[in-house]
Amino acid sequence: MSDLQDAIKQVCEEKNISYESVLETIEAALAAAYRKDFGQKNQNIKVDFHIETQSMDVFDVKTVVEDMDLEELEKQREEFEAKKAAGEEVDEDELKRFNPKTEIMLSEAREADPQAEIGQEITTKLEVPSEFGRMAAQTAKQVIIQRLREAERETIYNEFKEREGELVTAVIQRKEGRMVYLDIGHIMALMPAEEQIGRENYSSGQRLKVLIVSVNLSPKGPEIIVSRAHPDLIREMFRTEVPEINSGVVEIKAMAREAGARSKIAVMSHQDSIDPVGSCVGQRGTRVQTIIAELGGEKIDIIEWHEDTEKFIVNSLSPAKVASLELRDKEKSALVKVKEDQLSLAIGKAGQNVRLAAKLTGWKIDIEGAEKVLTEEEMAAEAEASAIKAEPEKPARAEAAEPAEAKDKKTKKSREAKPKRAKAVDSPSTNDTESNGQ
Repeated sequence: MSDLQDAIKQVCEEKNISYESVLETIEAALAAAYRKDFGQKNQNIKVDFHIETQSMDVFDVKTVVEDMDLEELEKQREEFEAKKAAGEEVDEDELKRFNPKTEIMLSEAREADPQAEIGQEITTKLEVPSEFGRMAAQTAKQVIIQRLREAERETIYNEFKEREGELVTAVIQRKEGRMVYLDIGHIMALMPAEEQIGRENYSSGQRLKVLIVSVNLSPKGPEIIVSRAHPDLIREMFRTEVPEINSGVVEIKAMAREAGARSKIAVMSHQDSIDPVGSCVGQRGTRVQTIIAELGGEKIDIIEWHEDTEKFIVNSLSPAKVASLELRDKEKSALVKVKEDQLSLAIGKAGQNVRLAAKLTGWKIDIEGAEKVLTEEEMAAEAEASAIKAEPEKPARAEAAEPAEAKDKKTKKSREAKPKRAKAVDSPSTNDTESNGQ
């Protein structure tokens, strides 16, 4: 294997692009170099590069078209431009064009090949130069760099476009404003604010599981958007953690999620011997707890899907127990009654449980007595907020007063202690004086 072949193989491995793409790049670069030093205005240069012998063949390639009157074409073009300038509607497809660089008229083509037909490609072999000039070599270098970059971008785009909806492990690289940049393997992905979980904090080096939401081509290359808030993130996590879901024995039929707070999933089993809910929960809750830990404590309710709408709605309000249910098919709504001690459980915090149940089933769910509970919750929340606003001043004054009082007590105690120590010292001195006098 030659040094050139080794170099091409190395580029293929580093850039993750095909051997054929690199060869096409070399041929395009040689064509650009030839055009720079030896090409003529109306030549369509193509190069065939032979890697084994490291030689090349140069051709001028043109497509055969019908005979045209160039003067008539010019006249039609001028009329077309005049109508366009006057604001008239014109159909550009009706305007005939002839490109002497890539096309050749039938009569001219048959001078070289009597069997030439319209649509056929005519190739004229050109003389191969012994060497290229400095400017031509520089042009070839620029073409190679540009083409390799484009090939690498296209390869990455095609690879990740097929992986949309896939769960991947990413490492956070940096955070700019509210945008998070993550490394998902030889390319950087973006996680915008709307795809983040509000209460999560993201730091450099942190490993996360994310869902590839979309892959688009931009002027700077492939743009890969990942998400932590998308409902399908949980679906893919369960597919990874639960073998029964991955094999298709257990199926996730519906899902509702409020990212970072709570999710509900409805599952069913295609085998009577398999418990769908138990499969997802796992022994002692190990499977679902792994997912909850990955999501930072987001609660997940797993219920059994049922073909019967009434039973499905009853299951969706779990963990609350439903006393009675009335379906209104025309409105696609359900009136639910629960016992008073189950009311708060059925509604959930700020209506979260019933809201997720409605998303899960696709039915509007009205719980009798819900308005009263929600009003009480709102009043309690307002009272708590008012109490929190009023509290900070009292502790501040208490903390300020307590140290001062303690300081006064300490000072007073110190003052009382000093005379006693002085008296104890003076007494022996006096006795010593009297003793000396005697």
